[in-house]
Amino acid sequence: MVGRPNTGKSTLTNALVGSKVAITSTRPQTTRHTIRGIVHAENFQLIVVDTPGLHRPRTLLGKRLNNLVRDTYAQVDVIGLCIPADEAIGPGDRWIVEQIRSVAPQTTLVLVVTKIDKVSKEQVAAQLVAVSELVEARGGREAEVVPVSALTGERIDVLIDVLAAALPPGPVYYPEGELTDEPEEVLMAEFIREAALEGLGDELPHSLAVVIDEISPREGRDDLVDVRALLYVERPSQKGIVIGRGGARLREVGSTARRQIERLLGTRVYLDLHVKVAKNWQRDPKQLGRLGF
Repeated sequence: MVGRPNTGKSTLTNALVGSKVAITSTRPQTTRHTIRGIVHAENFQLIVVDTPGLHRPRTLLGKRLNNLVRDTYAQVDVIGLCIPADEAIGPGDRWIVEQIRSVAPQTTLVLVVTKIDKVSKEQVAAQLVAVSELVEARGGREAEVVPVSALTGERIDVLIDVLAAALPPGPVYYPEGELTDEPEEVLMAEFIREAALEGLGDELPHSLAVVIDEISPREGRDDLVDVRALLYVERPSQKGIVIGRGGARLREVGSTARRQIERLLGTRVYLDLHVKVAKNWQRDPKQLGRLGF
């Protein structure tokens, strides 16, 4: 699944899998690495790869995320290009189609019109025509267009059938019941970042990174796990925003994230959060490496 930032790729991935494997936010550029979700059926298995939003990068992090998406083109059998029903097609969409055609010209392309619950049926119909014309204007092969709503589940089953029909025969890669191959540590860090993103200003989300520092069973307890996590920002003023007055904001983040982590681990969790400043980490190759980028 590819597309501009905030086109509904992560929400769609979760809807296809039927469970939350990717964090979601109204903030663009929430996804920062490829996330694989697994769809099981009687006669097929889909591995859905959620990717960061393609955008005009202003930092080294942005460039690395764009490169990550382009590298993914060559590793998949089908590319699903997500375009929202409630936004006009723009230069970003046209640029992505050109990128797909130049890097993976033979890969099957499926055009997914997302967020159809936000507009009228007439607007959906108009967007379907516009999306079809987008690909034709770029000289590409004809591509199937599927309108969906990840929020309501409308036509998700149709999209699954379209994707499955486009896949070549192959082995079953994951056992029944496995929904993602993401390590628990990565999922925990993502849950914390998702909780921290809610209610923050427009600039801060891009400056926020989360690393799990330590996971250990509580000594003498078999029903409690201690998780220590570090939240990194780029400036001291941002640290104050994340912590909040008297630590209230950070406590709220911890409470929200802890519930998701407990569901993931199947046990009670004591979540210890600390906020640190890593000056201009989005532009520093060494710091990007330490933070997992």
